Amino acid sequence: MLSVGLEYLREEPRRFIMEGERLGLLYNAASVDARLLLSRDVVSEVAGDDLYTLFGPQHGVSSDVQDNMVETDHAVDPRLDIPCYSLYGETRKPTPEMLEGLDTIIVDLQDVGTRVYTYIWTLRLLMEACGEAGVKVLILDRPNPIGGAKVEGSLLEQEFLSFVGMEPIPMRHGMTIGELAIWFLRCRGVECSVEVVPLRGYRRDKFWREFGREWVLTSPNLPTFDSASVYPGTVLLEGTNASEGRGTTRPFELVGGPWGQSGDLAKVMEGQGLPGVRFRPHDFQPTFQKWGGVTVNGMQLHVTNPVEFSPWLTGLVLLRELWGLYKDAGFWWNEPPYEYEEDMLPIHMLLGSSSLREMIEAGAPNGELNEFGREGLLSFMEERAECLIY
Repeated sequence: MLSVGLEYLREEPRRFIMEGERLGLLYNAASVDARLLLSRDVVSEVAGDDLYTLFGPQHGVSSDVQDNMVETDHAVDPRLDIPCYSLYGETRKPTPEMLEGLDTIIVDLQDVGTRVYTYIWTLRLLMEACGEAGVKVLILDRPNPIGGAKVEGSLLEQEFLSFVGMEPIPMRHGMTIGELAIWFLRCRGVECSVEVVPLRGYRRDKFWREFGREWVLTSPNLPTFDSASVYPGTVLLEGTNASEGRGTTRPFELVGGPWGQSGDLAKVMEGQGLPGVRFRPHDFQPTFQKWGGVTVNGMQLHVTNPVEFSPWLTGLVLLRELWGLYKDAGFWWNEPPYEYEEDMLPIHMLLGSSSLREMIEAGAPNGELNEFGREGLLSFMEERAECLIY
């Protein structure tokens, strides 16, 4: 049975934190134990008055802020009456004032195994700030919900670094948040005192449904494991004017736009023979964001075999087919700004490359898209192997 770092800390708190140690906690609504108790409450129970400060990532500690690029404010926690600092607002890196007086910051965030999910970059900036301030980072590890055995995608190219990719990793990295922290230290020159409270009973080849745990939405638009499983591919639509299903009950599973005829996109995608996934015509009307209130011609992705499914390749093929079908009808790449960047095209930030966009526009076949950046990926895999805990 899988046990997460939070549960290990609750069972043996003095193994990881000392009495009188002044603590901070970075968490959000998905930071729960097997009883569905919030990390804030578990940590405050074992630490008592030693918990001094809270921090929240994008979407806030309550995961209630719906959209991207909507900042959250600092606040005071109503239960503990301690400050709760937003790390997605006036700053994304903790300031010296936020860290003043702290000995250790506990990090308990559920990542989803995808480069553009910002929680890992919040961790990266926190580690940097804590290293500068002499504060230790204690990471309560959590599983990679989409599996830790498979890695997909080309490495992010240096010129496209941003808050949806601060280091050169592939879209699907196959690591836990604790393993990524070790990679930041060993391979990317981050200097910080870090300890990882490990998972127990974790197997890299397992997916969330096999862990025997309830899914708690990690952010407003990843409400289910199904959404998270397709996210490394369909998140690419954030760089386009096609809907990625925001404003529906199935974000990232429903995709489409108001072009062509109903069923066209599903038919062409079904004909690609992509592994582990089926495409069913499904028109939908988002209630907000792209095409809000407009019925769009779309489809739903159904993952039939998560072991075989390749969300990255699926996402690239989807972009190619959208471009081929609808570029003359209105499908296009969005203009900036996107995630604090005013100049870069969002699709370049998401793909991590402009060359890959050019291949998509040129109609490159599936094999060429899948092989793009292979040499860099193999180099990353060698580094990654030295940082794995499990």
